[in-house]
Amino acid sequence: MDKEWIAATIEKISTWGKGNRGTSRLAFSTEDWQAKEYVIDLMKEAGLTIRLDAFGNIIGRLEGSNPSAPAVATGSHLDTVPEGGDYDGIVGVVGGLAAVKQLKERGQLTHPLELIIFAAEESSRFGFATMGSKVMAGTTNLSAWSKAKDQSGVALSEALREQGFDLEGITKAVRGKQELKAFVELHIEQGPVLENDKTTIGIVAAIAAPTRLKITVEGMAAHSGTTPMDQRQDALVSAAMIILAVQEIALEQSHLGTVGTVGAMKVHPGAMNVVPGLVEMWVDIRGTNHESIIEALQDIKDAISTIAEGQDTPVAIEVLSSDKPVLMDDHIKGMIEDACRQVGVSYKRMPSGAGHDAMNMAHITAAGMIFIPCRGGISHNPEEFADTEDIVAGVDVLTETLYRLAK
Repeated sequence: MDKEWIAATIEKISTWGKGNRGTSRLAFSTEDWQAKEYVIDLMKEAGLTIRLDAFGNIIGRLEGSNPSAPAVATGSHLDTVPEGGDYDGIVGVVGGLAAVKQLKERGQLTHPLELIIFAAEESSRFGFATMGSKVMAGTTNLSAWSKAKDQSGVALSEALREQGFDLEGITKAVRGKQELKAFVELHIEQGPVLENDKTTIGIVAAIAAPTRLKITVEGMAAHSGTTPMDQRQDALVSAAMIILAVQEIALEQSHLGTVGTVGAMKVHPGAMNVVPGLVEMWVDIRGTNHESIIEALQDIKDAISTIAEGQDTPVAIEVLSSDKPVLMDDHIKGMIEDACRQVGVSYKRMPSGAGHDAMNMAHITAAGMIFIPCRGGISHNPEEFADTEDIVAGVDVLTETLYRLAK
């Protein structure tokens, strides 16, 4: 295993979008495409044939001795959150390529191997997560996506068109269940469990799926100096109460692994001397216990109704996405365990609190995930870091797992 190549390649990819406060390589941005072009060149050098689907997913393929056999796939994403880190997604792409290169050296396998770079995994730009893998799995909401715009007002359809892709034609990118035998994704944990337990590999048992809401609170904009306190319809006060309610309800469900976050908010008109007349806020609820998520959502809706009535500020709730938690394939989990024993690394089964492309691929093929530790459990942050030795261990386990699936 060429660990120097892995470290240097990750460092090179991180230069696209690098700023003073982390890396910003948003989906379908110039920086995103430049990083993809670089990796496409590396894939070609490794002998993979490349194709891009209608949504911009990149599929590199190494043929097996039976080209009609379903492919064994791995991969991840290259886009980041704003001011993010250098390992989320990249480890799975670079590590996946390293694994495919190692397997190529062993000689031709029966099944073809694929390395997939999924487009728009992060929800940061257009408000929808794991978009590329949803397209492959045929679980898109084209009606909602056709209205999606980024913070600058650029429509998703426009961003796609500028790079030669077509939102209206993405049904052509759906893959049939007969095309793939399995999908296995390598990823940093994005949490502290492995590091705290001094364990090298996490075998993902289930992936938490996000339910995302847009909440709009309507008040009455008014002069902050002349409007009496008892005659205000302050949308921001109601929003603050909703934020606290989300926190309290998520805490009540936290023993079941459910979490809730109000991660973004817009206040209108946004002037210091004006009582806020409108507030838009975005809420992320997720966990691996579907019943707990449903209960949390109902409690949040009930709390919002009480707050809206008490403050005389009408509230609208829009469900942006509602995905169910996804179990990873039992057979692949067992294969990963066998690979860990063969490589000689410690491992444990664990849930994933973050959503990943593997959860969508599980709709069309047997899917699994391999976690490696990240320092301090920090992710979506410039301080995000994974030790090269841990990445190499993850690649070794991935390589053995893919070999067992493709031989």
